[in-house]
Amino acid sequence: MRILHVFDHSAPLHSGYAFRSLAILREQRARGWDTAQMTTPRHGASAEAEEVAEGFTFFRTSPPTGRLARVPMCREVLEMRAAELRLGAVIEATGPDILHAHSPVLNALPALRAGRRHGLPVVYEVRALWEDAAVSHGTARRGGPRYAVTRAAESYALRRADAITTICEGLRADIVGRGLPAERVTVIPNAVDPGAFAAGAARDQGLARRLGLDRATVLGFIGSFYGYEGLEFLVRAMPAILARRPDVRLLLLGGGPEDERLRRVVDEIGLGGKVRMPGRVPHAEVGAYYELVDVFVYPRRRMRLTETVTPLKPLEAMASGKLVLASDVGGHRELVEDGVTGVLFRADDSADLVAKVDDLLGSREDWPALARRARDYVERERTWRRSVARYEPVYERLVEGRRRRPG
Repeated sequence: MRILHVFDHSAPLHSGYAFRSLAILREQRARGWDTAQMTTPRHGASAEAEEVAEGFTFFRTSPPTGRLARVPMCREVLEMRAAELRLGAVIEATGPDILHAHSPVLNALPALRAGRRHGLPVVYEVRALWEDAAVSHGTARRGGPRYAVTRAAESYALRRADAITTICEGLRADIVGRGLPAERVTVIPNAVDPGAFAAGAARDQGLARRLGLDRATVLGFIGSFYGYEGLEFLVRAMPAILARRPDVRLLLLGGGPEDERLRRVVDEIGLGGKVRMPGRVPHAEVGAYYELVDVFVYPRRRMRLTETVTPLKPLEAMASGKLVLASDVGGHRELVEDGVTGVLFRADDSADLVAKVDDLLGSREDWPALARRARDYVERERTWRRSVARYEPVYERLVEGRRRRPG
């Protein structure tokens, strides 16, 4: 069985999206399935039509050019046309049994057209709904014209896909709420490879000293800096946290659209030295920064995106044997059991965040048991082997249905 995956972007770019894609490809290959993989124009320009990254050959799609390619909505139409043309050539070159298009819907629509033309079944995997992602990034407003168009496009693709997979129960509920049969939607949850995370690894004292964290209790966030992550909210809570726990420092590792704004807020509040922002570091070095952190904080703001989508980073922290403190949005509640595998605070409630930080730092005797239960949960429920196995009945049904088609 050969599956042709259609991705928005991929390695060597670093993102939760790209890491999930690599994990799926590795585990599917381990199961004996053959895969081919293509990215659409949203990956960006590439010097080569085919690029090897992390041991996989990715077919690239050149982004459209010209004046219309700079006009919103026209740009998206041109991107889909380019993706459809490229996909036709890749199908001819690889001979897949199944097309598996991953979010956004800009990938699903070309896959559906190409699948219909080549007689191939299409799986659409929803990692986030395009209309909600647009709101979170500030490119659309809820209820506005663009929101309505993107929501209609998502619903159109969902109705026409031969099978639907998604990453969590929140998104599954949203999809079913659009009138789709529940049995058509399979959850393939985010997961980790526990063996890639060494719980209890030694702290790099030299790195801690360079960052001014060697004598501190460290709250941390490692990931992309988007508005919905709530990092400004966390930074603005730091003076109240420091009033109770003067030894606390905050480590924000990564980058993204909110990077400059966060740095301005840190300066505005006068938190120089209390908040460390080293920027992005090579992926191979991230593990050393994980070991500097005592408590990972995930302060996602409450909105449709965060209520329905589960992140990947808390699972990585749990696999590393670290404590997790997260807002009680729906995406976090699917991962963290309050008081059992982590601690939840009321989203957007600064006083509750400060109180929960204080309580957690005041009960260090409970940390080993909390960390152990979190790691056990990941090993039991959230491995990629267990998660990717859920594709098997979906794929087998589609392949069998294709065999039964006349002609």
